[in-house]
This record gives sequence, structure tokens and C-alpha cells, in this order.
Amino acid sequence: MAFETISVIGLGYIGLPTAAMFAAHGKKVIGVDVNQHAVETINRGEIHIVEPDLDALVAQGVAKGRLRAVTVPEAADAFLIAVPTPFEDDASASVPKPDLKYIQAACSAIAPVLKKGDLVILESTSPVGATELVVEWLSAARSDLSFPSEHSSESDIYVAHCPERVLPGHIVRELIENDRVIGGITPACSAKAVELYKAFVQGDCVITNARTAEMAKLTENASRDVSIAFANELSIICDETDIDVWELIALANRHPRVNILQPGPGVGGHCIAVDPWFIVSRSPDSARLIKTAREVNDSKPAWVIKKVKLAVADYLTANATKSVSDIKIACYGLAFKPNIDDLRESPALNIARELTLVYGDSLVCVEPNIEHHKNVKGVNLISVDQALNNSEVHVLLVDHKEFKQAKKPCGFIVDTKGIWK
Repeated sequence: MAFETISVIGLGYIGLPTAAMFAAHGKKVIGVDVNQHAVETINRGEIHIVEPDLDALVAQGVAKGRLRAVTVPEAADAFLIAVPTPFEDDASASVPKPDLKYIQAACSAIAPVLKKGDLVILESTSPVGATELVVEWLSAARSDLSFPSEHSSESDIYVAHCPERVLPGHIVRELIENDRVIGGITPACSAKAVELYKAFVQGDCVITNARTAEMAKLTENASRDVSIAFANELSIICDETDIDVWELIALANRHPRVNILQPGPGVGGHCIAVDPWFIVSRSPDSARLIKTAREVNDSKPAWVIKKVKLAVADYLTANATKSVSDIKIACYGLAFKPNIDDLRESPALNIARELTLVYGDSLVCVEPNIEHHKNVKGVNLISVDQALNNSEVHVLLVDHKEFKQAKKPCGFIVDTKGIWK
């Protein structure tokens, strides 16, 4: 069948670009989100997130009548679920566990409008077995329809997992160019999913089963997390031994079979900082390396905070007439990676908030991807120039292009990205 009407559930950093891309390729797209502000913004042809080239794509889709946003799902031929998968709210848990409440809520929302022949795709990064739960939840809500299982090749509804694999800041291009992993509950489900994505995907659509597709995304991010943990651990060791870690890594990377990543203040985003725990929570006794890497990266912000406190102490020692209330400490960057506005799981934001609790109004923050007069809970935002010209202690947390282009500031510097060394 031809999928003429596509419904995308969740209009965030993945859902909105995906919806806009289908609209740009001639499909009628109904975006669904519980955020009324996001819905109204999109229906004006505007965007509520920062992503290069997305604004033009959304504006074009809305203007041509191919893209609109609603708060309640409507009938469609294919439903893509792109909602968050956070952790369960259990501070006592030694290993964070995935919370599938938003996926389950999406299933409950689309169930009433499903019809025979529809395709449901879970794009949300999910623990192994989540796609099978989608089938279970939908089947319980719609006993009048048949759903796929490994024991039956025939069904009224097709279900597959197709994890997003794009890089924030490059999403529009990578949606088209990147390969997609297609994990259907049955081969027929996989075939339907390939048919849908080939509306715009130029990369290969590689077919596997649902569980392997789920694990593939988790594996990609766990691999990155382990590599980053090595770099972060190396940076701590180099600090203890008075070695420039960036020079060291550059030298080591001259070996033809070595490619060490760059250290930083931790790991953020809704993928690398989260997904490895999904593996650990399912196989806690076996995922020892993955767990250790998570612990290394999660501990790096505390190390950075300690370095900032030492820098402040050094400044006050060198300026005996000054007190903390007399100085400004500026944190540069709050997003989880360069040149975007995404604050999800950002170690930089957490560091800035913790330092604000310690230093109060003496702590200011710069995030050039968020207008400095806007509110970010727990921090005080100012402009780049204000911070550079009026601060005594400078804490570089994210290597945004604006900071790379700026002249190295005067004063005491804690540089977690090696651009002001």
C-alpha cells in the first residue's frame, strides 16, 4: 500500500524533523504532541527547537498544507512513535531503569484510530523487548484487530522498531543519508517499514528483527560512551601528572590504528548518557565495562566542579582584598554538545546549577544558542561579551563556535574542552 497519511507522535528533536521530511516528500503529515505551545508554533510554520534547516522545511510543509500539528491523534496510514524514554523515578536504584510510560501513553492515544493495514513504528530509543510491549498494549486496546507475532505471519496491523540514528545539528541531512535499521516483529512488518522510509531515505534500509534493532541503537551509544569514558579518565590522570591531555591525545592519534576521542565535562543528551543504562539494567552482572564507563562519565561533572572551586580559591589567594561576592565566575555553554540548544541530560547545565548553589549571584552563564534574556531554571544567563569582559574566573564547558572564535579571556580558566589552553 502507499502510505499517504503519516502520523508522528511526539514533535521534539526527532519527531518534528521526521514529520517535516515526510511532508517535504509529498506525504500528508499529522504531528501529535501534548505540548500546546509546540502545536501552535508548528501550525504557524515556525519551530520550537533549534536545528539547522528545519525552520524552512517546517514552514514549507505548513504553507503547502502537508504538515499540521494536533494534540489528539487522528486516523492515518502509518504511526511513528518518537517520544522520550526517561528513567524511572527511583533515587535508591543502583542502576537506572527505563520508564516506558510515554510509549505506553502514545499507544493508548493511537489505539482508537487504528484500522486494518496500518503500520506502527517505534522510533523511540528503547530497551530490548519494548516493541513487543507495543504489540501487547495495542492488542489489549483493540481486540477487534489482529497484531503480529513471531508465530504468525498474518496480521491486520504491522509493527516495527526503527531507531533514529541522527546527530543533532545535522538531523535534516542525516535523516536522508544515513542507513536505517528496520526491525519488524515479522518479515512482513519489516517490508512495510522499508516501504515507508524509502519515501525519503537514500541510505540502506537494513532488515533485522525487532530485538536486534533495539539492541543495535543501544550498542552504538554504549560504544561511544565507553570511548568517551576512556578520554575522560585519561584527562583526570593527565591532570594529576601535569600532562596536557589534548597534546597527548593528538600524539597518540598519530598512530594509524588509534583514534581516541576528546574529553569533556561529562556526557549528555538523551542517547549516550541514557541508553547504556538500558543494557546494564537488563544484564547487570554481564555489562561490567558498560556500567563502569557510565560511572566514569557520570562522575566527571563532580571533578569539574572541584576544579572550579580550586580556581576560585586560587583567585582569592592571589587577590587578598577580594571575596566571592566581589567576583564573577562565568560558565560557557549549557547544551549537551556544541552549536545546539538541547539541554537534555547536559552535564554542563548540571555543573552550572551546582555551582550556582555554591556561588549564588557570582555565577553567571553563557549559552549563545539560547537568547540570554530567556529563563533557564537554576542559572543566570548573560551574553558572551558580558561574560568575557566582566568575569574573573572562566569555565569552558561546551566548545560552541562562538567560544572558539573568541579571544582567550584574561583571568583564571577551567577549560574542559581544550580550546583556551
